Amino acid sequence: MPRALITGVTGQDGAYLARLLLSKGYEVFGLLRRSASAEVLDERLRWLGIAGRVHMLDGNLTDLSSLIRALQAAEPDEVYNLAAQSFVQTSWRQPLLTGQVTAMGAHNMLEAVRLVRPQARFYQASSSEMFGLVQEERQKETTRLYPRSPYAVAKCYAHWITVNYRESFGLHASSGILFNHESPLRGIEFVTRKVTDGVARIKLGLARELPMGNLEATRDWGHAADYVRAMWMMLQQDTPDDYVVATGRTTSVREMCRIAFA
Repeated sequence: MPRALITGVTGQDGAYLARLLLSKGYEVFGLLRRSASAEVLDERLRWLGIAGRVHMLDGNLTDLSSLIRALQAAEPDEVYNLAAQSFVQTSWRQPLLTGQVTAMGAHNMLEAVRLVRPQARFYQASSSEMFGLVQEERQKETTRLYPRSPYAVAKCYAHWITVNYRESFGLHASSGILFNHESPLRGIEFVTRKVTDGVARIKLGLARELPMGNLEATRDWGHAADYVRAMWMMLQQDTPDDYVVATGRTTSVREMCRIAFA
């Protein structure tokens, strides 16, 4: 039975990835960061019906010793680093925390893998936010990065340190540069869930309007369940590499609102 360790297992992607790996016969371990809201941390796993099937290990990306202990306990064949401070707006309000968790946290995880499980295959969750100010019409793996938020800068560090560990230490380490991907498990602070929640409240008579920002903003939106399959596929390749994952279709916030209200 293959074994996998997922950081960020209680998030949208972590929950869908855990379900996918369990369906493929993996033993799945999740890194659990203790917090004041610990009683609701596994709500996404419960929504998918897998809460009791994931082995939770205490740990924090900012604490290297806890990562070493987690790897020693799980002995994973695959490590998926999905944990991050991943909300762009919050990265402006908490830039140093974002750097510690999103950038140095990934570095800590790589160092722990190098020390404890160098034979394990490693996945780093990179982000299309790293492209930032668009340099060409279609982004690809070799497109120049131009990050425009503390979150994007932190993701660039995590991305390039993954490349460095792959080339310097021979780790099977791959990065997935993922464009936006959504699902019913998406956090309410993201625009897709803001819209679907607002539409439902208006439909139920609980609200009369939905305040929105720039309706002309465009995004490439996919589904998280498809994108976690791409993560798994990356670690099944003989040679590690970096991959852009997107639908190739751009949709405006206005069009998404039109579809939701319809």
